[in-house]
Amino acid sequence: MIRSPFSVTWRSFPPAVALLATAVLASAAGLAAPAQAQPRESGTVRIATFNVFELSCAKIDAPGADGGDIGHPQVSKAAEILRRVQPDVVLVNEIDYSTAPGCARRFVERHLVAPRDGLAPLDLRYRVYLPVNTGVPSGLDFTNNGSTSDPGDAFGFGHYPGQYGMLLLSRFPIDPGEVRTFQRFLWKDMPGHLMPDGRSGRPAHYSPDAVERFRLSSKSHWDVPVRIGGRVVHILASHPTPPIFDGPEDANGRRTFDEIRLWADYLSGGTAADYLVDDQGRRGGLAPGASFVIAGDLNADPLRDPAPYGRTAIAQLLAHPRVQDPAPRSQGDWPRRDDQPPYPGDSRTRTSSFGRIDYVLPSRDLVVAGSGVWYPRDGDPLRALVTAPDPASDHALVWVDLRIERWNGR
Repeated sequence: MIRSPFSVTWRSFPPAVALLATAVLASAAGLAAPAQAQPRESGTVRIATFNVFELSCAKIDAPGADGGDIGHPQVSKAAEILRRVQPDVVLVNEIDYSTAPGCARRFVERHLVAPRDGLAPLDLRYRVYLPVNTGVPSGLDFTNNGSTSDPGDAFGFGHYPGQYGMLLLSRFPIDPGEVRTFQRFLWKDMPGHLMPDGRSGRPAHYSPDAVERFRLSSKSHWDVPVRIGGRVVHILASHPTPPIFDGPEDANGRRTFDEIRLWADYLSGGTAADYLVDDQGRRGGLAPGASFVIAGDLNADPLRDPAPYGRTAIAQLLAHPRVQDPAPRSQGDWPRRDDQPPYPGDSRTRTSSFGRIDYVLPSRDLVVAGSGVWYPRDGDPLRALVTAPDPASDHALVWVDLRIERWNGR
């Protein structure tokens, strides 16, 4: 077994927030510089999102062929991409949420911190790892098939609690007392919602009991304030449900739209956000003038998605007056699937074979120094990390570099 040169201490914060932070006590000095690391401008802060595709605890804990720590090839490839990109803050989507003994910690210690193949460790000291709705039993028949135990009957689709969870890693401090979550916010409490509840001309898909208990967030919505130098940047993290796998009622499509709308209302603030009450009991949206970055697999494409509710779901953010879109692009291009027509826009903006569905969207007060979708060109040896067999994910990592005032570099 490869042992980490780092001494890592885990500390649990109050259960109302259930945030985990780590302090890395040893320095990374003397370790090899990252081989072929993603270039960056000195003094910038790199924020990224990466859907690692069903990163289960079983995959994280899988031993290597020789019994060592390399483990499952998909996990190793995903970790290598993260170590090459070296983000300062990254949201990992689709990692299992598990409290005991904590597979997120094992992913970090075994795959991101332990020395490997000349790659520097990914030294992210602070971690937010919180419950999600996926796989949490509702006791109700959301799918209308006579059963209450299907994956679709959970508060968020999942075969077990914590599947498709989220993990936020940061090298900058986080105040756990200021983290806001909207895991338990009820869909019916959003004014003008699109839930198919049989009211106001909407399809009657959910029963009255289901309407009263249905949670909006399919995983969770987090507002995590990160202190970068003398400035606070709010990381707004989420992973809405895919707007497919339903019927003519468009339950998932409606939910995706309103999950994204939650952030749009949160940014608008004032009366538009008065209805929002977080899991901590606080009401309202983000303060005017606050800096933020929206991050996550939002499962919404600006060009391929239909717009049955007046506009595409992601347009609610891309056209928001507080949001800027760096439009990151890849060096390579996703192979075209035989069952899909050509992408209607710049194919280098795609973050999956379907289209552009993963986003890092900064507030307009932040200065963008660079951005990208990590997908190498055909012929690049690193292309093997994202292609068969066992690609790192069916999504690409997306990163944006920001110049943060009163931050003087690494």
